Formats: sequence, C-alpha cells, structure tokens
Amino acid sequence: MDMIVLTPFAPFLMIIGIVWIKSRQRLEEKRIAAGAYAVPKTDPQHEARVQELEERVRVLERIVTDGGYDLASKIEALRDARPVDPIAAAKPRERV
Repeated sequence: MDMIVLTPFAPFLMIIGIVWIKSRQRLEEKRIAAGAYAVPKTDPQHEARVQELEERVRVLERIVTDGGYDLASKIEALRDARPVDPIAAAKPRERV
C-alpha cells in the first residue's frame, strides 16, 4: 500500500537527487580550483631527513650491486665506521 502512495513521487525524488549530486560536484570543483586539496609544503627538517635516507639507500644499493668486494666486510666497515680494506675484502672467506 505504501509503495502505491510513493510511486508518483519517484520522478521528483530523482530530480532532487540529481540536483543534489550536481551541486556537490560543483562544490568539489570550486574546492579543487581554490587549492583546498593542495599538497602541503614540508618543513626543511623533514626534507633533510628524506635526503639523508635517500643517500643511505644509494650506499646500500652500491654495496649490494658491487661484485668486487665482500659484502660482509663492507657491512662491518659501515657498522664500525672504518674504511674497507680492499685486500682483505678480495680474499675468499673460509666456511666453517
């Protein structure tokens, strides 16, 4: 019984829905044009930290891809902050 009463109002409800959706779309377009969703600028401290991490990744990539040195001695040299001995690194290690 309720469906029969509401059926004549269906076209009006559809029009109201379409108008509401269009108004929301225009509002979003205005927000985008005004820069409401712009990426915030980062602070210099954050940028410095990102640069530091990128440099560390470059060093690790260089270590992993360089086949001329022993990986373990390079990692130990980084951990101890001492220079790598190229002669010792070139010698094959004994397996225990």
